[in-house]
Amino acid sequence: MPKLSMVRRMEAVGFRAWPAASVHYDGSWAVRLTASHPSRRLNSVNPLDPADNREIERRIARIEQRFRAYERPIVFRMSPLAPAELQEHLNAIGWTRADETRVLAAQLAQMDLEGGYELLPVRDIGRFVDAAITLNADERVNKPGLTELLESIRPPFGMFLVEDDAGPAATALCVHDNEMAGLFEISVRQGLRNRGYGRSIVRAALRWAAAQGATTGWLQVEAANTSANGLYGRLGFEEVYRYVYRMRGD
Repeated sequence: MPKLSMVRRMEAVGFRAWPAASVHYDGSWAVRLTASHPSRRLNSVNPLDPADNREIERRIARIEQRFRAYERPIVFRMSPLAPAELQEHLNAIGWTRADETRVLAAQLAQMDLEGGYELLPVRDIGRFVDAAITLNADERVNKPGLTELLESIRPPFGMFLVEDDAGPAATALCVHDNEMAGLFEISVRQGLRNRGYGRSIVRAALRWAAAQGATTGWLQVEAANTSANGLYGRLGFEEVYRYVYRMRGD
């Protein structure tokens, strides 16, 4: 069982690094909604206190009205901070589970960050967004939505991009929040995967973060993504906790 203090800390850092357009609190449940971006991380209910288990059914109905206003299906993002009673209630009413995700972290001083590309962050958000969308498998992500998201990030961040004659080859976004460095938008072009591009761009991003004063790197990866999990494990990342999405059954 992970330490809940560490989970709370990493959840807070994650919310700042990937900010929703609208955040409303129902007790300690953070209701995050973003009309311009389809990500479940940006459109979900995030319980943040295992003891906050009051009026579960009534609160779900109330929060669902907010999701309907955004034309989104209600989704819960269940970390170790979610009340056990809420898990039991969702099980009892037949809600499904999807996209189990591992939250990983590593101490930068203990990682081998040498080698690979010598990259500086690109300054052109539009150029980075175009590359990220080209490499992103989620066709629902659009340029205005991702641009708005990046422009709303408050901590310092670096956008990393590798290009070749065929266009974008790899991307990574690194958000530096005090001693924490979060990695997002790590993508490699289909024909270049398993050839060192992912490892190289992650190392370059973390070298930049370390130079800014970060001491801990972290990221989120779906548990089913065996290739990415293998890469991050070889780089020295270890699991801190997991979360899963819950939504109504068909």
